[in-house]
Amino acid sequence: MSIGRPIPPITLTAQDRETLENWARRPKTAQALALRAKIVLSCAAGETNTVVARRFRVSKQMVGKWRSRFVASGVQGLLDEPRPGAPRLIGDAAVERVLTLTLESTPADATHWSTRSMAKRCGLSQSAVSRIWRAFSLQPHRSETFKLSRDPLFIEKVRDIVGLYLHPPEKALVLSADEKTQIQALDRSQPVLPMRPGQAERRVHDYRRHGTTSLFAALDVKAGTVIGECHRRHRSVEFRKFLNTIDQAVPAELEVHVILDNYGTHKTPSIRRWQVQHHRFHFHFTPTGSSWINLVERWFALLTEKQIRRGVHRSTRELEQAIRQFLLLHNRNPKPFVWTKTADEILEKTARFCKRISDSGH
Repeated sequence: MSIGRPIPPITLTAQDRETLENWARRPKTAQALALRAKIVLSCAAGETNTVVARRFRVSKQMVGKWRSRFVASGVQGLLDEPRPGAPRLIGDAAVERVLTLTLESTPADATHWSTRSMAKRCGLSQSAVSRIWRAFSLQPHRSETFKLSRDPLFIEKVRDIVGLYLHPPEKALVLSADEKTQIQALDRSQPVLPMRPGQAERRVHDYRRHGTTSLFAALDVKAGTVIGECHRRHRSVEFRKFLNTIDQAVPAELEVHVILDNYGTHKTPSIRRWQVQHHRFHFHFTPTGSSWINLVERWFALLTEKQIRRGVHRSTRELEQAIRQFLLLHNRNPKPFVWTKTADEILEKTARFCKRISDSGH
């Protein structure tokens, strides 16, 4: 009777088991690594190589290989070993030169470097420059905007408004209100060609203007519904009419907290008198230059994306009808925007950004 090679037993620590189980079930784990983790877990449960191989439809040699690798090196033994490759042709000095030029200079004929202009300057190939930029997450062609508020009450206002979002007062309604002004009724100078298989919708670049309208909107932060109405002008007179509309729409027993920006029509004497006459209304003003904290701006973006940007309107009345239809459909199935950042997180991020730009040398 012949006796084969003894099968090395597997003993898992709690940490090993947790790591292997995470690898086996995590969706983003490489499939090869997930399979190795499942093989080792099955072997640790006392199953033979034959049973494990049959279950996972692999060879017994493969099961034996990963069993032995785990016994010898633990979980690290299941990872792929580094493979030999061609030596690097671009040295650290060349990489440093590309990074220095990218971060600290601009070409004579442009505001930023391209892969071709940088390759010509450094004597490298375009693909080499592209790989270096990707490795260090550099994108000279991109530019983002920012604006820091200079409001002396920035901290107090952020805490006030974020507090309303995260912990709204009882027996009260929190409304995020603003105007989307100068919405243009635009008609294309030639008919729009509809989409068809293999071809996107096509439209001419020029258009005819048919007037403008302004949308006054108040977003119910909790429910996601919107109170809105259009006016041809956006003075304090129209804003007061909109406040009367809100007053009629909100049940009389509720307090109303309205979040507004610092636009001039929100602070005129007539608006202040109106607020004095309506004691249940409480205005909360955003910090100057901080429209991002007003949630209704996100709803305006939704309106622009879904209705205005590609819409064709032959008159202001047609545009206003489209906006009212969008309001009606939105309020039938409202989905509130969920505010997640606390005031402390916002202020900490702002402080980090201020420190970063203060240390940049600009």
